Amino acid sequence: MTTTPQQLADMLRPVKHVLLDFDGPVCSVFAGLPAPEVARRLREGLLAAGEQAPAGAAEESDPLALLRLISDARPDLTTGTDAALAALEAEAVRVARPTPGGESVLRAAARFGRLVSVVSNNAGAAIETYLTEHGLSGYVAGVFGRAPGEPSSMKPNPRLLLEAMEAVGTGPEHCIFIGDAARDVEAGDAAGVSTIGYANKPGKDIKLAVAGAAVIVDSMELIADALA
Repeated sequence: MTTTPQQLADMLRPVKHVLLDFDGPVCSVFAGLPAPEVARRLREGLLAAGEQAPAGAAEESDPLALLRLISDARPDLTTGTDAALAALEAEAVRVARPTPGGESVLRAAARFGRLVSVVSNNAGAAIETYLTEHGLSGYVAGVFGRAPGEPSSMKPNPRLLLEAMEAVGTGPEHCIFIGDAARDVEAGDAAGVSTIGYANKPGKDIKLAVAGAAVIVDSMELIADALA
């Protein structure tokens, strides 16, 4: 179900602007500080503030999904929960695991004249921290993380993709989006941008194909080679 190098090269040839998801294609954000632990700390923060977590929160191990759940059930807690998660993400990226080939994609894009914008549901400040600490900030034209206090800005909403394109004046026909989840493909479709699905775990290739990814790869190095 993965694509061939030639298909990938043909797809990337007209691309001027690479829209790149962060958690997955660039690094594994919660590799060192696991997502379930982050979700647990978010729930503990609510209790410490005298608030009860809404129904279903106790079973949710994905901190971004937990943020959505809390925001939907208790909009008044959105701003504080988002800020708490952003602080935990900033902690997590310091022990995140770089994705093999992720840095190569950034370097190849720069070397061959493509702009790169990081578009992610993670907090922008955490993304910028990671890029700075790994010496990668100079390879990125802009960082578009979720809008603070607005979980609705997260993918599959196309908002962040549209903002990234507007910031550098490119249209969807000159862009490609690289993501590792069905919601990335859905956001790309909504923004009119073709998506390369990065299947970094077993079974993801099927989910990405069902969502409608234009092509699917199991290695970021393949994308770096194709950009060249």
